[in-house]
Amino acid sequence: MKISLRQLQIFLAVAQAGSTTAAAELVALSQSAASAALNELEHLLGVQLFDRVGKRLVLNDSGRRLLPQARHMLDLAHTIERQFVDPHAGSELHIGASTTIGSYMLPAMVAAYRRAHAGARVRALVANTADIVAAVVNFEVDAALIEGPCHADDVEVEPWMTDELIVVAAPDHPIVGDGRKISLKQLRQAEWLLREAGSGTREAVEHALIPYLHHLPSSFEFGNSEAIKRATAEGLGISCLSRAVVQDLIESGKLLELPTALPTLRRHFYMVVSSHRAASPSLTALLAFCRYWARLQQPA
Repeated sequence: MKISLRQLQIFLAVAQAGSTTAAAELVALSQSAASAALNELEHLLGVQLFDRVGKRLVLNDSGRRLLPQARHMLDLAHTIERQFVDPHAGSELHIGASTTIGSYMLPAMVAAYRRAHAGARVRALVANTADIVAAVVNFEVDAALIEGPCHADDVEVEPWMTDELIVVAAPDHPIVGDGRKISLKQLRQAEWLLREAGSGTREAVEHALIPYLHHLPSSFEFGNSEAIKRATAEGLGISCLSRAVVQDLIESGKLLELPTALPTLRRHFYMVVSSHRAASPSLTALLAFCRYWARLQQPA
């Protein structure tokens, strides 16, 4: 085998940094050594992996084809190192979570996992669903928990838990009225506070409501559910959010769950891993704990 892991590491560094000079700093080599390693890799493969655009190196079709395979190979090598080179040091897992899960569920779950697995280290990345799925595909996280459908290739998607979505408003919002059931016509005429495009919550809310309302007029868009529920409590509009997100403000009386003509709204949360990732024992244990924890949270 003539291709080395070091060559693949330098290839990835160049892809990230855009030049052999910047890549050399990332991998602690001289510029000439990094350039020579990249040239040797291209010679062995018989193709150019980058287009030279001015002073920048930009991945071409061949480079983009190699990129996920190179990441996979280095990920496997890192797994071997963690498991066998220093088996007593413990491994650090990187888990991604879309915003609602990351803000309202992940902290409690990770704390429970660490109590059950002394010495376990977990690093979390929280972003919207689209960005978290991209992190899985690019091997930036070991696994992810998302709150919207996944449209990416090369990933394995498993239903994780069910979440209930409810419609809420401030107690003094005009739609509250005398407590009678809110009609679909009233909901169609209301101003809605929504998550940004690309959010799993936004996609789930649209999927749940549009079949009944046909259109979802947005008065404001926000980058996280916490901002939406606070804005809803201030009377800026009504919103449809996870019960877990708004439960605290409902209990304090700052929000009301609206009785509507809508059916019960539910969505699935999903667990996502790369179909190219070799699951280490520590990752397998974490995924098993995620499933166990989810079962504990579901109503009997």
